[in-house]
Amino acid sequence: MNLIAIGIGNTNITAGLYLEDIEAGMEKTSGDRPDELTEVLSNFWQRVPFVKAGQNKDKKRDARIVIASVNPKWTEVVKNIAKEKFDEKVLEIGLGKDVSLPMGLDVDKPEQVGVDRVMAAFAAYCVVEDSVIVADFGTAVTIDAVNEKGIFLGGVILPGFDISAEGLHRHTALLPQIGKVKAPEKPYGRNTEEAINNGLYYAAIGALETITRIYSEQLGKWPQTVVTGGNMEIIKSGCDFIDSFVDDLVVKGIVLSVKKYIGEKT
Repeated sequence: MNLIAIGIGNTNITAGLYLEDIEAGMEKTSGDRPDELTEVLSNFWQRVPFVKAGQNKDKKRDARIVIASVNPKWTEVVKNIAKEKFDEKVLEIGLGKDVSLPMGLDVDKPEQVGVDRVMAAFAAYCVVEDSVIVADFGTAVTIDAVNEKGIFLGGVILPGFDISAEGLHRHTALLPQIGKVKAPEKPYGRNTEEAINNGLYYAAIGALETITRIYSEQLGKWPQTVVTGGNMEIIKSGCDFIDSFVDDLVVKGIVLSVKKYIGEKT
């Protein structure tokens, strides 16, 4: 199967090219940079082989474009690029969408669960094949639980580093706006910027460790814990209790979801 899988988040758009089920490219860009996004998708599309001779007289490329999005504005940007540049319809994953969700959701309002959370959870479960905790450190931080039957149980949502840093600056008189949060050199912040940086860093790790423990108590065992997201590398050195750190888990979940959907239809 040839596929361009696109995870559309609040800060980045991550596009993965898969040729014959093998990852052949992965790029991050932004919906606010349509020219750059168009170039990324066009480069991927040009690498897709044509439908075999005799099967299509119009030299149509043999691939699907599938998205999982939590950003409606950028969803339209991607759909417009696909239509105008490739004359291709984009398939969307979600409740009531073109491709159904790949796992059950045991939550009060399934329609409100971000599809990115479900994609990451499904990708992790497909590998672990057992209870799993999935944390995504992006614009927001989500920490979700999946039971041994592959049912999404819900989770928690926390502000990400940038949101937290901006909130401290905006809602205080004297606290400065700091730059990118990084792993502390020393535990004690020796100036205000370091104190904010260290506070946000240790708060994130502390929350992840505490929530993982609480989930484990509810599940009755300590499941594998998988971390992904744009800020994954920042916390990596302080999380020796985490089993796996995986890049682009949402895109991998899109690919697995499409394969499951096609398999069920055929």
